[in-house]
Amino acid sequence: MTITTADMTKMSQTELDDLYKKSPIGALPDGDSQGTAMVIPGSLFSKVLMPLIKGLAWRGKVFHRDSAYLFNKVSPFGIQLVKAQIYKGDSWVDGGEAIVLDYSKTSFVAQKIRDEIREVAPGLYLGQAYWGKTRVLNFILEF
Repeated sequence: MTITTADMTKMSQTELDDLYKKSPIGALPDGDSQGTAMVIPGSLFSKVLMPLIKGLAWRGKVFHRDSAYLFNKVSPFGIQLVKAQIYKGDSWVDGGEAIVLDYSKTSFVAQKIRDEIREVAPGLYLGQAYWGKTRVLNFILEF
């Protein structure tokens, strides 16, 4: 059975962590993705916030694999801002390999943010977003 974005939006944090830990790193993504942010996964709060975040604040990421960077799509218009470097590195979730999205050298406003992703199904990535060393949310990228 292939997992979908809809499946993941119904999962608890424990279920998302289990899925993330058992998923392979996958290929470095390339191109435009649609994003879904999940705060307090599996809760009513998350179900209310998901469409608000997507509609008003964050819509996904655009990856440039050959140049090893990405831009986040922000605002209701999907403006490409907030650049990150892309590389393979160690996951802060389990120490295994992950694709790291590092803002520390590319963005003044997001320099304390570090994301990591793994491919949970073809073209579908589950991500973890950290502020400093604290995980603040999960996100899904669909290509």
